[in-house]
Amino acid sequence: MWKKVSASALALSLAVTGFANVDQTNAAANEVTRGEYVKAVIDAMGVKLGTGATIKFEDVPDSLKPYIEKAIELKLVSGKTETQFAPNEKITREEAVVIVANAVQSNETFSEDVLNQFKDNQEIKEENRDEMAKAVGLGILTGYEDKTIKPTNVLSYKHLDKILERFLEDYKPAESNTTVSLRILGTSDIHTNIMNYDYYKDTESNSLGLVKTATLIKQAQKENSNSLLFDNGDAIQGTPLGSYKQAIDVLEDGEEHPSITAMELLGYDAATLGNHEFNYGLDYLDEVVDDADFPYVNANIRDANTKDYKYTPYVLIDKEVVDSTGKTTTIKVGVTGIVPPQILNWDKSNLFGKVTVDDSVDAVEKVVPEMQQAGADVIVVLSHSGFGDATHEAGEEDVTYLLTKVEGVDAIITGHAHGVFPGEVDASLTGVDVEKGTMNGVPVVMPGKYGSHLGVIDLTLEQQGEDWEVVAGTGEVREIAEDASDVDATIAAAVKEAHEGTIEYVREAVGETTADIHSYFSQVQDDPSIQIVTDAQKAYVQGKIKGTEFESLPVLSAGAPFKAGTRSDPEYYTFVPKGQLAIKNVADLYLYDNTLAILKVTGADVKEWLEMSAGQFNQIDGNSTAEQQLINSDFRSYNYDVIDGVTYEIDVTQPAKYDASGNVVNEDAERIVNLQFNGEPIDLEQEFIVATNNYRANGTFPGVRNATYVEIYPDENRQAIIDYIIENKTIDPSADGNWKFAELPANVNVVFESSKKAVEVIPEGSNIEYVGDGTDGFGKYSLK
Repeated sequence: MWKKVSASALALSLAVTGFANVDQTNAAANEVTRGEYVKAVIDAMGVKLGTGATIKFEDVPDSLKPYIEKAIELKLVSGKTETQFAPNEKITREEAVVIVANAVQSNETFSEDVLNQFKDNQEIKEENRDEMAKAVGLGILTGYEDKTIKPTNVLSYKHLDKILERFLEDYKPAESNTTVSLRILGTSDIHTNIMNYDYYKDTESNSLGLVKTATLIKQAQKENSNSLLFDNGDAIQGTPLGSYKQAIDVLEDGEEHPSITAMELLGYDAATLGNHEFNYGLDYLDEVVDDADFPYVNANIRDANTKDYKYTPYVLIDKEVVDSTGKTTTIKVGVTGIVPPQILNWDKSNLFGKVTVDDSVDAVEKVVPEMQQAGADVIVVLSHSGFGDATHEAGEEDVTYLLTKVEGVDAIITGHAHGVFPGEVDASLTGVDVEKGTMNGVPVVMPGKYGSHLGVIDLTLEQQGEDWEVVAGTGEVREIAEDASDVDATIAAAVKEAHEGTIEYVREAVGETTADIHSYFSQVQDDPSIQIVTDAQKAYVQGKIKGTEFESLPVLSAGAPFKAGTRSDPEYYTFVPKGQLAIKNVADLYLYDNTLAILKVTGADVKEWLEMSAGQFNQIDGNSTAEQQLINSDFRSYNYDVIDGVTYEIDVTQPAKYDASGNVVNEDAERIVNLQFNGEPIDLEQEFIVATNNYRANGTFPGVRNATYVEIYPDENRQAIIDYIIENKTIDPSADGNWKFAELPANVNVVFESSKKAVEVIPEGSNIEYVGDGTDGFGKYSLK
């Protein structure tokens, strides 16, 4: 318990610390350091000290750590940098006064005008003027006879004594200054990358793997035992391991999915569902999660019939922690989660008529008060959603930024977009502090993809009576090691059987290719890696519609470059070497576990579909000789559909008709020119069947949304490719050249970025030329 320090006790304290009997003739010896001052203030306040274990400053001796820890907890002072406190640096009068002014809890307000009485008040730093005015108003700072306060002078021990005496006259401590440092750890978008292994390349990879993230998790927990661990979804799909456990070595009732086993071994406290959790259907999802010894939470999915929550909307975790006094206490942590409402489109065949999905922001706003009423001291949101913007639109996909504005939310783990935060965000988002890892004051972490990073949120809770209140928080991300030195042997052993079974599965041969297949130039020219997919889809669909009402309709086929440096990864490209084709190669050609689908559309719809896809490109100024980037980095490559079965050109000197979300931005724009079917201009009223996937068929692409018939087949696109290769035995990877760019003015300098490895496969006589280094590890290429 705090007790008031009397003047005599203060004098004794100063004497003990060596401040009272300083040689006043030695100016340097009479100057107070930051470490000495903080210790003196904390001693004078009489607050309980912690162990100092939370202090990570490299320059603070163990003897000072409890004092600096308490001063930081009470928001009296901060470090010079994240790693340096500078305890031996001399402290100025201004800094000293600000520290004690911060410690005084007063409802009085003081105008900065009180500083005008001092001739040198302009020397006070702008950010400190409020606290300095408060100190003057309270009488802590009185100034000199010459009407100066000398804010930049180094504090002497004599003036330290006076400042502390005046401070103690006004210091009214809180009932308790006991605090708790609570750490929230988070992963997201693991996508069954449990091992540090790239199944598509059939080789070890140290850029991914929960076995590597595990080392970061254990280290972070060692640093602070008051830790909780959560997963933000997309854990059971994404690699051949996910496919293997779903379709080949099928889970039996009571058998744990490898992702669940790994998470249990790491001691996850709760998880939420990502959009890809629904790719395999609700029955499979239930089979996966019912074996977990930790809860899954979701607050915006409801049963379509009963309207009740489909899953547990939130849980309260009674977390036993050690407070700053060394005592054990219990903090109640409320955890909830959300998933994009778009799962109803993306997995319509699995979800239609079975579930509904509430708006994400509305869902969180509803459950937060319920958690508070249930006694939650801390509220954590697992937001399987990107950041979005500051405008709330009902049912939107990306809402994390909006969730930071929901009253009562203390921390957010986000994901879905596969990005990293703290890191760069859209400039339109205000209230973002990248250094502290906060948005609108709320700590937020987005820990990359595939286990590449661990999110670490540190919260400071202060006891106020019987309650605990979050008074501060920061967020950071930690990256896995670049080598295999951090692989966790326990996790690796636990998933060994599934991992080895997956490797055998992906090595099974299905055919041969007469040349290398790659996606290095798939965004700038008709490409074999897409051609194989569209050919396989077309063959599958023609077999399906034979003998139906659609048999007489021409079949087109839509495919996209899934691996084209997506999300700033220069290694993220398809590469299948000449020779034997194995299942692992097919997985590299077709990344996602989509199923086949058909749409019945008109020629006019085909044109709008292609106009939407042409948003992949920036508009090129035909009159400029300056370098111009061709690829629109805001447009996802998987939305750049090539439609085979028609021929067309793309005029990139024209503006895009649609933005990346499919909204009309230039009503009269026409990038798609010379669109033909069977060598003749396309009949805009003619009907076509387009082979595609369930993701596209259930989406709202221009052209797609006008379809008069949609059918989703149960077979995966990937399996259709395997069947096609098996039937043909040998594949000659060549594109049919059904699309190209309209001729560009001779003087333009158009460039794009791709892997540096693409230099090795530029064909002789190509209009593509290597220029040099691009950004973030990419190579730069010109297009003529």
